[in-house]
Amino acid sequence: MTTAPDQASTSPPLPRSRGPVSAAVLDALAAPPPPGPLPLDEAERADPRGEDLAVALHTCYELHYRGFAGVSPDWEWEPELLRLRAALERNFLAALRDEADGPDDLTEALDALLVEPGEGSVPQHLRDEAEWWQFQEFFAHRSIYHLKEADPHIWAVPRLQGQAKASLMAVEFDEFGGGRGERVHARLFGDLLVGAGMSDDYLHYFDQVPAPQLALVNLMSLFGLHRALRGALVGHFSAAEITTAPSAERIAHGLRRVGADPACQFFFTEHVEADAVHEQLMRRDVIGDLLDREPGLRGDVLLGIRATTALEDALSAHLARCWRQRTSSLRSA
Repeated sequence: MTTAPDQASTSPPLPRSRGPVSAAVLDALAAPPPPGPLPLDEAERADPRGEDLAVALHTCYELHYRGFAGVSPDWEWEPELLRLRAALERNFLAALRDEADGPDDLTEALDALLVEPGEGSVPQHLRDEAEWWQFQEFFAHRSIYHLKEADPHIWAVPRLQGQAKASLMAVEFDEFGGGRGERVHARLFGDLLVGAGMSDDYLHYFDQVPAPQLALVNLMSLFGLHRALRGALVGHFSAAEITTAPSAERIAHGLRRVGADPACQFFFTEHVEADAVHEQLMRRDVIGDLLDREPGLRGDVLLGIRATTALEDALSAHLARCWRQRTSSLRSA
């Protein structure tokens, strides 16, 4: 058995549980493997959009990223925990497939990503009327995503060939700062958090962020960790890149309106130009070349696009509902 190193400087603490399945996972990780009995039946029956499944699945996935302070690295490939994770994944993926059902028209799905969001969308609210506390809440939500931005997508690289591989790496090269550590997009978001008077510690806000945001991060890890879902990962990444530039422009405008720190503005202005270029690379060179080689993956690409859109819409609806009522969109710490 491998002895867990001192991970305090790089790994976050274990989160809090939000139900019986996440409690079982966290109780198991508090000791060395192997675990006692894990609740496979409860994992299969858990609400796929609920807090318990979101935390349990995220905790299992995080073992493949930075791990947790004080948790043995042997847990990463522990067979019993992987069996529980697989049960959670079947539950979550079945719900994603239901939500992503629709016509088999990839061009239509990609074109829909370019349609301007309707009145009342979160980027428009941030641009026109959001107060500073709402910006800070938005940053807390997105920190779970942006502080590991591009990490799950890199798993697609060994699973692609030819132009699709080369073009996806061109996009990833930008995401990782073009070889400059201070320009890595995750680092830029950390700078944004500091500029907003918030913590840039990895997963610092996890216990306050509800399931709609956690589901988006779980989607990235699910698609990234399974070769069979490589098409869905490409679809997800394409959807993220195509929709980022117009949203980032609105948010940057809102940050100028409230006089936010330049570091807060820079993260979004950096994405306006970069992701406009990425849109063409992902659509033409990555998706196009992938489907020329493997046309049978068209349905999975559609799954990635539509599942991403559905989860983003659910997060936006949660934020809008809370902010209309002038209540916090975060869980109490």
